[in-house]
Amino acid sequence: MSTKEDKGNMDFAEKDELLNEVDATNLQDKTENAAEESANEADNVSDEDGALQKKYDELNNSHLRLMAEFDNYRKRTLREKADLIKSGGESALTNLLPVLDDFERALQNIRTAENIDAIKEGMELIYNKFVAYLTQQGVKPIDALGKTFETEMFEAVAIIPAPEHEMKGKVLDSVQTGYTLYDKVIRHAKVVVGE
Repeated sequence: MSTKEDKGNMDFAEKDELLNEVDATNLQDKTENAAEESANEADNVSDEDGALQKKYDELNNSHLRLMAEFDNYRKRTLREKADLIKSGGESALTNLLPVLDDFERALQNIRTAENIDAIKEGMELIYNKFVAYLTQQGVKPIDALGKTFETEMFEAVAIIPAPEHEMKGKVLDSVQTGYTLYDKVIRHAKVVVGE
């Protein structure tokens, strides 16, 4: 019986040794697998880093190009605005030259004219031509007399007692005509207001 027990004990020892060898082999396999996985993860991380760096470089390049394009656009529009301001006044002044010509002719005729009525009529024609030009450009005079005083339209230069009770706070006289350009006040009318 002792041989059987020895065999049984040996079997246990062999089994234990066999199990230890299997565990060692499994542990070695696991270590190798872990090393491979960490190498794969490192490769994946480096691949991911490379992809992210490439994406960053593309976005940065795109951003720099957009900034340069915007800067060029800004400079171009500023240059165009400056040109427009310079040449925009040109057409306005060109259209005023006929009025200047009329004034020159009127001044020459005033020196030699004997008929005052003809001079008055000529000056009125020039004035009407100039007012028509301003109207074409959107400039209109501000009608002030009898209107309620408004600080957006009028500038009070004097306040006098109102001749009638209804004229209090209203414009009694216009010292200088005001003008609007497309409903925007470009010069306030200087007025006398009743108190």
